[in-house]
Amino acid sequence: MGPFLDTFFFFHGFSLLIMLPPSLFSSESSSHSSSCKLRRQFYLNGMHKPGDVILGGLFNIHFPSVFPELTFTSGPTQLSCQGFEPPGFRHAMTMAFAIEEINRSADLLPNVTLGYSLYDNCATLVIGFSAALSLASGREEHSLLQEACVGPPPVLGIVGDSFSTFSIAISDVIGLFKLPIVSYFATCSCLSDRQRFPSFFRTIPSDAFQVRAMIQILQHFGWTWAGLLLSDDDYGLHVSRSFQSDLTASGRGCLAYTEILPWGDDPVEIGRIVEVMKKSTARVVIVFAHQIHMIQLMKEVVRQNVTGLQWMASEAWTSDAVLQSPDLMPYLGGTLGIAIRRGEIPGLRDFLLHIRPDREDNTNNGNSMVRQFWEHTFQCRFAPAPAAWMEAAGALCTGDEDIENVETKLLDVSNLRPEYNIYKAVYALAHALDDLLHCEPGGGPFSGHSCAAVQSLEPWQLMYYLEKVNFTTPFGDEVSFDENGDALPIYDIMNWQWLPDGGTKVHRVGEVKKSAAKGEELTLHDEKIFWNFESNQPPRSVCSESCPPGTRMARKKGEPVCCFDCVPCSEGEFTNETDSMECSSCPEDFWSGPQCDHCVPKKTEFLSYHEPLGICLTTASLLGTIFSAVVLGIFIHHRSTPMVRANNSELSFLLLVSLKLCFLCSLLFIGRPRAWTCQLRHAVFGISFVLCVSCILVKTMVVLAVFKASKPGGGATLKWFGSVQQRGTVLVLTSVQAAICTAWLVSASPAPHKNTQYHNDKIVYECVVGSTIGFAVLLGYIGLLAILSFLLAFLARNVPDNFNEAKLITFSMLIFCAVWVAFIPTYVNSPGKYADAVEVFAILASSFGLLVALFGPKCYIILLRPERNTKKAIMSRGPTK
Repeated sequence: MGPFLDTFFFFHGFSLLIMLPPSLFSSESSSHSSSCKLRRQFYLNGMHKPGDVILGGLFNIHFPSVFPELTFTSGPTQLSCQGFEPPGFRHAMTMAFAIEEINRSADLLPNVTLGYSLYDNCATLVIGFSAALSLASGREEHSLLQEACVGPPPVLGIVGDSFSTFSIAISDVIGLFKLPIVSYFATCSCLSDRQRFPSFFRTIPSDAFQVRAMIQILQHFGWTWAGLLLSDDDYGLHVSRSFQSDLTASGRGCLAYTEILPWGDDPVEIGRIVEVMKKSTARVVIVFAHQIHMIQLMKEVVRQNVTGLQWMASEAWTSDAVLQSPDLMPYLGGTLGIAIRRGEIPGLRDFLLHIRPDREDNTNNGNSMVRQFWEHTFQCRFAPAPAAWMEAAGALCTGDEDIENVETKLLDVSNLRPEYNIYKAVYALAHALDDLLHCEPGGGPFSGHSCAAVQSLEPWQLMYYLEKVNFTTPFGDEVSFDENGDALPIYDIMNWQWLPDGGTKVHRVGEVKKSAAKGEELTLHDEKIFWNFESNQPPRSVCSESCPPGTRMARKKGEPVCCFDCVPCSEGEFTNETDSMECSSCPEDFWSGPQCDHCVPKKTEFLSYHEPLGICLTTASLLGTIFSAVVLGIFIHHRSTPMVRANNSELSFLLLVSLKLCFLCSLLFIGRPRAWTCQLRHAVFGISFVLCVSCILVKTMVVLAVFKASKPGGGATLKWFGSVQQRGTVLVLTSVQAAICTAWLVSASPAPHKNTQYHNDKIVYECVVGSTIGFAVLLGYIGLLAILSFLLAFLARNVPDNFNEAKLITFSMLIFCAVWVAFIPTYVNSPGKYADAVEVFAILASSFGLLVALFGPKCYIILLRPERNTKKAIMSRGPTK
């Protein structure tokens, strides 16, 4: 909150200054009541050039500042600016060069001469704010009250400030007068707030874009776990907010820690921050801070010997040569940084070479920036020199020293980044002014379609044209401002490379830019990047390793989203993606593979002809059919013998045919269920077995009738059991079953069904009966006839042995009923294909029981004991020997 409080105090202080009565500003020693004098004038390091229109500039040329002790027993003294910075001076001279170049241009502002007033903010808010007020109010110490207040303002626009916090404070006040401010280095995203900062523009991208560029780099290398270090100012505050929100929105990373780097010397806090970095598992450290913060931080990093980190630099220190020293490169080598777009400014170096203190405005004597540069570079002092300097035999400056023969960073124009932004800012103001001056009378944008004039120009009028400015630099970059005053964003991506000879090089390895066609686009040349690790490969920086396909991420309680466990997908679920948040269910007919990374068709299960059980049942069915056919053949061949002719041979043939159908119907229960097999299997089964049991029932009834007829007075009984009656009875009984099956198929037909309830990973193909009542009636009818046959046969058990077939029927029906009584509970409790197998087994068992019990003894006599196959033997009441 410190920077905001500074802004608050300066804002209200300036407001009070405006509202005080004019008498408070009049000089006590002045005898002229018709003039006024500024109560206080700021003595600032500056450089000035007159012109028709003046542009102001704020630059960081000295650092740090020494604040005087305020006792309020004497007049306050000025702050002392120390530590001359040649790069900052080069920034100021770039603006001077751009204005000189525009003045020489025949196309841009041909009839207007631009001047400048450039001030040093000494990297201190108080001085920077004072300089901004001086630019807004002018440098005239005396003003005659009789003069008309006409003419252009003291400055028409300001280039600067470089610090976001300073720009916020200055824009809060200067913005009230709609004086355009074009910053070349203030990146805080908060400055894009057009409601609060309506007159603020910048030629450097906002931190919002820089943050997104950083996140894109993190994602490019798969770094999902990083630490974030921020400066304790508006720059760091707004970056923190943007980084947290954008990283969360991306869903591809999170911060292991976020620490605030303090201003000033605070070794305890710096030591604590480095300890956090050492203990963290994050190998990537992102720093949004200024040079002074990095210098303090790296001292502690070196002291604790913290290596193995991958540093990522914001634009504030990416190109800082101070940090690229041999003692820091073992730690900072391989740093990836976001840098301001580099540009070419032809003629700048020649302009710098021709700087001379005697050619500059030196009205502010010791405060002239050119003189200070000269004294710093040549280690001399201009006359009159301080007494201490003369006593130490210090050299005096003549102004004729050759700047080309001295080593100075001023002449290093190989990496023009902030300078290029300054160059664009000056030209943006010039192009806006040029567009303003080309306004045709009657076609202007102002009231009454009027145009602005230089003699009565207001800063807000230039604002209109500045918002619409659009031009291309000689380097080929387009310059324009969006609705928030931000320039078209583009950054270079730099890599700090440690050369074999011990030297260092900051090499461009890519860029990130935004265009209307492609949006935000990252280009990285991985092969050009130097990695400060033994493997010469990018490090791994993750809280948890990626979850492979077949697993999902499960967050660890109380930890960031990047820290998770990999939980295998449940059965029936899969994921074929890395770091999947959840597993997806397989489609209905599919099941998860062994690794749960894909779905495979579920295994199908039904009573197949190809499995051992199906083969056995099929073989038994075919054998039963063959045996029935053989027996039928034997009976047909011996149809004239008494054994065959006894008890209606026609019923025996029909019974054998029905047994063949019983054996064959079991084949309908084997194989994959189809609609037609489901409908036929129970119908054929029911009708075949009713036909079989009906024949047995009629045979039993015939046995009883014949036995009664053999007794005196029993001959009348046989007339009811003739061949026609026997056939009719079988037909009627079978027709009833046919009617039951028809009604069942019409009302609720059996159908194939894919059952997944028995096994999750299998599809059990089965036939659902459709109507349980229909199936029960079908079985009940068969059971009724079987029980009736059993009871009649049981009643005929005392018929003489040689004549008696009732015992065979009794035994066969006993087997039949036993099989089907056992079938019902077994069938109900057998899942899937085993239910079909149980039913097939019951069919085969009962059919074999009937075949063997009824026809086995007869075949034995026909084939092996032909002497018993006579009418006499059959009619005999005693056993045949």
